[in-house]
Amino acid sequence: MTQPSSKALVPFVSVDNMMRLIHHTGLEQMLRDLADYIEADFRRWPLFDKTPRVASHSDVGVIELMPTSDGEAYGFKYVNGHPKNTSEGLQTVTAFGLLADVYTGYPVLLTEMTMLTALRTAATSAMAAKFLAPKGATTMAMIGNGAQSEFQSLAMKAICGITHIRLYDTDTAATEKCARNLANTGLTVTRCTSPEEAIQGAQILTTCTADKQNATILSDNMVGSGVHINAIGGDCPGKTELAKGILTRSDVFVEYPPQTRIEGEIQQMADDFAVTELWEVITGTKQGRRDAKQITLFDSVGFAIEDFSALRYIRDHIKGSDFYYDLDMLADPDDPRDLFGMLTRATPT
Repeated sequence: MTQPSSKALVPFVSVDNMMRLIHHTGLEQMLRDLADYIEADFRRWPLFDKTPRVASHSDVGVIELMPTSDGEAYGFKYVNGHPKNTSEGLQTVTAFGLLADVYTGYPVLLTEMTMLTALRTAATSAMAAKFLAPKGATTMAMIGNGAQSEFQSLAMKAICGITHIRLYDTDTAATEKCARNLANTGLTVTRCTSPEEAIQGAQILTTCTADKQNATILSDNMVGSGVHINAIGGDCPGKTELAKGILTRSDVFVEYPPQTRIEGEIQQMADDFAVTELWEVITGTKQGRRDAKQITLFDSVGFAIEDFSALRYIRDHIKGSDFYYDLDMLADPDDPRDLFGMLTRATPT
């Protein structure tokens, strides 16, 4: 059988190789690196194609495609969100992604993105907190101690200097899991028995729960002045975590308003509710944190440009390494007009 040419081979990063790359780089260093890539792409935000993700909703979850392009490369991520999966021994979120060359249309990378999405989500949260959280913040409340919680905690440590994490989850086993995983990371961890206890003394409040419903994880009277709220759990229509009153008292920052108004905390608000796009803060065209009493709220639902940044990072950092292998996934006939001839000349195995 004819062997494929090198131009038809696509680098593939498996789950095993992604974990090898993370350990080789160091988790906290990789979080910092990803945050740098994401910030760099936010600084050139107007160059990107932008569209709300294409979502297929069902009674049990959602399956989404998240595409974007900067004109030179095109990327997309396939991702699902099925909160019921954990009760069946499955992941709530799984994902894979692809990066392609716009000039040829050929894929240049295929990679797992379940692990990578956890890292890029945490890196995005910490990047936003770098611009929005109170200066000198040392303590974060982590409300919702599922699959994202350790990544969020370590990103805030690596990028924002957080030293103390206060954990709460309705499932005490999840809190124990998170506390166990964060042992020996340099973080002080406190297990809490209520959201009210968790937010005591915290300058950053992160909410990351999985139930697909409108919920009130933080009520209005729980949130005092001067904090930064990192709301990452409300990420689809009909799913929120914050009381509406918190939004009215906060300066709200978002990734892409047309998507966030459908999926984020601000789906509770009128269509003309004022928000600031995070890229404008990063580029200095809009103000982020103004004073010590301001409540800042990053209403994060995840956006395709963040995945694009993560794909760029992986493409750049696997070159010359053994953290990938080549897939023969593109037909490559000697004569590009003779695909049929390639088939007929192939030797059956």
